[in-house]
Amino acid sequence: MKYKIYTVCLIAGISVHAQEVGMMVNVGDVYISPQTELSIIQGFDNTATGILYNDGDLFLQDYLKNNGLFTFNQANKTGYTIFEGTGNGKQLISGDKPIAFMDVLFNKTTANTGFDLKNDISIAGTANFTKGIVEVDSLDGAMVFEINATAINVSNNSHVNGEVEKRGNKDFVYPIGDGTNYRRAEIGAPKAVADLYSSRYYNQNTFLRHPAASKAGVILDIDDSEYWTMKQLNTKNDIILTLSWDEKTTPSHLLKSPEKNLHIVRWDNEKKLWVDEGGIVDLNTKTVRTATFVDGYGVFTLATVKQEYLLDGDLVIYNAVSTNGDGINDYFLIDKIQKYPNNTVQIFNRWGVKVFETAAYDTTGNVFRGVSDGRGTLNKNEKLPTGTYYYILTYEFTDTNGSNTIKKAGYLHLENN
Repeated sequence: MKYKIYTVCLIAGISVHAQEVGMMVNVGDVYISPQTELSIIQGFDNTATGILYNDGDLFLQDYLKNNGLFTFNQANKTGYTIFEGTGNGKQLISGDKPIAFMDVLFNKTTANTGFDLKNDISIAGTANFTKGIVEVDSLDGAMVFEINATAINVSNNSHVNGEVEKRGNKDFVYPIGDGTNYRRAEIGAPKAVADLYSSRYYNQNTFLRHPAASKAGVILDIDDSEYWTMKQLNTKNDIILTLSWDEKTTPSHLLKSPEKNLHIVRWDNEKKLWVDEGGIVDLNTKTVRTATFVDGYGVFTLATVKQEYLLDGDLVIYNAVSTNGDGINDYFLIDKIQKYPNNTVQIFNRWGVKVFETAAYDTTGNVFRGVSDGRGTLNKNEKLPTGTYYYILTYEFTDTNGSNTIKKAGYLHLENN
């Protein structure tokens, strides 16, 4: 039996409980005013002609299907939707029209069940994860946290298994995991209100598509049990990224001395290798964050790095240049040098003749590719012979202790056949 709603306006202080056998169908207008409760025991179908504004408290104990308008009054910002399914199966949230929540509670108390999200939902206020995993369908489902939205009470028992999107210019902790373990990722405040980023956690090995052997020289061991994706959806602005570790999912050999050498690494699709994004470790929260904005997006995970390779600011110097055109080590690479533009690079041959010099290295294509820039007795654009050269890097590094000038010298091997 279907119970049809044509027009209902619920006034403050009134509670309505729909307990008809079968589903409740809305083909008209429903307005739930502030301080009003509506409880629907059976399924709720908001049809294509249905309009529902929730500024009160809406309790849903079975499925929600929305093909109409399901939203709240932007001026009131009081709507609270409570999913508290009591059945043995997952509580389904579906439909072909998006659902806009102000505040929402996920509380599926039945053992080993949760929520099956097969529609697009947006949250403007608070998402309270109390009990039950929200499974986001990769084809039909989406969860978007709007500008000021937050997630609270996230745990192993209640989080999102699937992709989560965040819009806005506020810090945000993604309530993501694999359905068993809550494995958050966090972004620092983006630049613009319209910025949109998405993230997802995978408790699986990614080396089949992103081989561990293809890695920058500074990287020692890469997490082979888990990874996160972070996507930049509609912006060119960048973010600072924080990832977490957990002894239940993160390999133990990475956690022997995390405060010394645990970093975030990213698969670089252009270079086809894992690159270091840096790492500032917080042992209390079991997190690692990048020191500056990430250099790209896609697949991220944790890794240990070779401490002897690192300079202040997590700069890494790759002291090999091979100009054979294979796309690997084609020029003298100083990773993250663009973040410290007040710098100079000088390169000398074995006799002390300067063959290259530039300021603000690698900002305008001004990199060393095994060609003389005309210094000393060498001709400009002359191809330099294979051999050992020496570099001097000077750059300004600023942290909480102030500004310092860092100087690093070392050898550079050039293969110029």
